[in-house]
Amino acid sequence: MLDIFSLRTIDEISASIAETGILTLSDRLALMVAFLNENLEDEDIRTVDRILYRIRRGRIKVAGCISVLQK
Repeated sequence: MLDIFSLRTIDEISASIAETGILTLSDRLALMVAFLNENLEDEDIRTVDRILYRIRRGRIKVAGCISVLQK
């Protein structure tokens, strides 16, 4: 079975969030898969920390939809 969430890197997820300002359900699931695989480099962990910081500060919105194209 193809795991669509593991195909995206932390950098790709971060770039998508930076572009839209929204953390989608798909982004959250991809981040969860990355953590569960336990293959994160220190830089990846720092990137996720920056994402979480921006969420806490209100700079990133957390959406319940899979894609920013959905409403």
